[in-house]
Amino acid sequence: MSKVTRATKALDQAGVSFTVHSYDYDPDADHIGLHAAKALGEAPDRVLKTLMARVDGKPVCVIVPSNHEVSMKRLAIAAAGKSAEMMRPAEAERLTGYKVGGISPFGQSRRVPVVIEASALSHDQVYVNGGQRGLQVRLAPADIVAVSEATVAPVIA
Repeated sequence: MSKVTRATKALDQAGVSFTVHSYDYDPDADHIGLHAAKALGEAPDRVLKTLMARVDGKPVCVIVPSNHEVSMKRLAIAAAGKSAEMMRPAEAERLTGYKVGGISPFGQSRRVPVVIEASALSHDQVYVNGGQRGLQVRLAPADIVAVSEATVAPVIA
C-alpha cells in the first residue's frame, strides 16, 4: 500500500503536520468507519468518516465521527440549503476520484464545500481517510478545517 496519495500530497503542500496509519480494510464491514476505529484501536468519535452528499442538488463533502449518522436537515442548514441527500457511491467516486471506503476530504478531483461536525473539534487529534482504502491520516481537526476551508456545524443526528 502506498502511503503517498493525492490527500497526503495536499496536506504536505499545505504544510500540515500529520501521521499516516494503515489497517486491514474489510470491504464487507457493515460500518467501514467503525471497522477502521476498531482496527486502529481508537475511540469511534476520533475516527471521522468522509461522506458525499448533495444539498439542493449541489455536491457537499461532510465529515462526521464514525459512530454517528448525518442529519440531512442539519446538513442542509449548515450548507445554507433547504434539503440534503446522500450521494450514490458511483457518483461520489466519479466526483472525488477516490473509491468509496477511501474518500478523503483532501485532494479530491473537484473541490466542493466541506462541512465538519462541530464535536470533532473537541479532540486534539483525529483520524480521517488518507485517500486510499485502509489508510488514515492523524491530524488536528483545526487543520482539517483550515486545509478544506470547512464549515463547522452540528450535523449529526
